[in-house]
Amino acid sequence: MRKLILILSGVVATGTLAGPVLLQEPPPPPRLRDLAPVVPVAYDMAAGWPQPFAASGFAFGGNSGVAIDSPDRIIVAQRGETRLPDPLPSGFEGWAGSIGINTLRQTDLRVFQNVIYAVNGQGEVIEVWDQWDHLFQGADGPGPHRVRISPYDPERRVWVVDESQHQFFVFSNDGSELLHTFGEKGVQGNDETHLAGPQDVAFTTDGRVLVADGFINGRVMILDADLNYITEFGGEPGTGRGKFDVVHSIAVGPNGRIFVADRNNRRVQVFNESTRSTWYHPNISPVGTWPGFDLPLDIIVNEYDVWVTDVGADGASIMKFDLNGNPQAIQQLPREGPSRYTEMHSFAVDSNGVLYGADNQQGRIQKLVPKSDADPALLLESAWVDESALP
Repeated sequence: MRKLILILSGVVATGTLAGPVLLQEPPPPPRLRDLAPVVPVAYDMAAGWPQPFAASGFAFGGNSGVAIDSPDRIIVAQRGETRLPDPLPSGFEGWAGSIGINTLRQTDLRVFQNVIYAVNGQGEVIEVWDQWDHLFQGADGPGPHRVRISPYDPERRVWVVDESQHQFFVFSNDGSELLHTFGEKGVQGNDETHLAGPQDVAFTTDGRVLVADGFINGRVMILDADLNYITEFGGEPGTGRGKFDVVHSIAVGPNGRIFVADRNNRRVQVFNESTRSTWYHPNISPVGTWPGFDLPLDIIVNEYDVWVTDVGADGASIMKFDLNGNPQAIQQLPREGPSRYTEMHSFAVDSNGVLYGADNQQGRIQKLVPKSDADPALLLESAWVDESALP
């Protein structure tokens, strides 16, 4: 009997040791940078754009969001301004990154003033919405994350998403009125009226609003045109299909497709509104997962292409995909020199094909003009809209 017990013990021990080998995690997906060609940037950076406007002793803060009302009116959300050192080091070029300040990391230099501003195509400041600075002050965090305008809104209202205070705001187009506030200032929650680290908003043709609620909750809320709660998808943060770990950006494309930058899961997920999914959501189905990013930040969807900004060990880049997620090309942004990027946190394209990219760490936004000899396949177009739904 003693001999039999020892044999059985040996079998159990062997199975225990062998178990982890059989249950190993699958290997990580290949990096997208290994699957698509890295090509020269198809744009020239406009020098001296925009023109600094901060008072003496301050510079731009982390430029986190950009929306284009017209080619001559570009609205920018920044995470306050940056207090400059005194005396000012040599080499200052009007933006904090030029003297080595990281406007995302060096939070002790952040001052929530001149948070929303607008510039014309020449880079001249034409509006400063400092009357709304008080909405962002007192935040224990980075502040505003995105600014958006719905193409289907005849009033062209301006939406600003405030990550730190767990709110978003809807302003009149000229910034004179605060029309709506969603969420309770400084109070995070996951019910129908509260947010927790919201990151972005997107718009459907019928007036619904998709809210990337986002950094803490890991969900996408769907609101009606009056900001009443309809439903949500995603739910508890996770790594499985249809789950999120930081919903960083969201965009709507052709055929009802919803594209989500699932940042910390290092992927983009695609959802379809036109089919029923009994296991996931009655009206939303996860239909695609695009892995292999380093850290996807923002998304622009065109009629045939999807563009994603990414940042990793190789620096900041703009990646092009077809609508099925096949990588086409990677434009690696400069890491050194006057046109350098640390990250392209938000980007937008005007009707002339000019690209605007906001850098949350260098502390500025840049204007990228298509090169005269650029390959047209490497130039972004304005975000897709359903022409039949335009006002």
